[in-house]
Amino acid sequence: MTSSIVAKRYALALFQLANEHQLLDQMEEELRAVKDVVNHNSEFKAVLKSPKLPIEKKKEIVKEAFASVNTYVLNTLLIMIERHREDHISGVVDHFISQANELKGIAEATVYSVRPLSDDERKELSASFAAKVGKKSLRIENIVDTNLLGGLKLHIGNKIFDGSLRGKLDRLERQLLG
Repeated sequence: MTSSIVAKRYALALFQLANEHQLLDQMEEELRAVKDVVNHNSEFKAVLKSPKLPIEKKKEIVKEAFASVNTYVLNTLLIMIERHREDHISGVVDHFISQANELKGIAEATVYSVRPLSDDERKELSASFAAKVGKKSLRIENIVDTNLLGGLKLHIGNKIFDGSLRGKLDRLERQLLG
């Protein structure tokens, strides 16, 4: 089974539980925290990948590390460890978030700008671009990129909206050379 299929199955089961028990927002937040720990804590990652460490010890460490998360989230993590699926945790979180966003009508967007966006600017971008991609709103991650020179560049799913000065200069250069 490919990793994508494995991750989708766990995510779907977790999503159905979250939806049934009206815990969608809470579990999404907890899963984001789990993913952050799994991806960015090198010691924790080493523990999960260690072939020398017994499964029961790994499960104890995960129970301690994520003692505050919902029972469904914790049990899913423990089952994944038991079945040697630790590598799929990030994929499960991504699929869960994708399903939650679909249900809520939200799209994930990455906005590149020359300076951090204010809350009002985020709201305006969300309002104007959400409709263009058929969603109610956008969850915006802002990345500061001074190479843009000015303007904005948005990535929403597989769509790119480039209103940056760098993008305009690049397009003008291609026109002049082509």
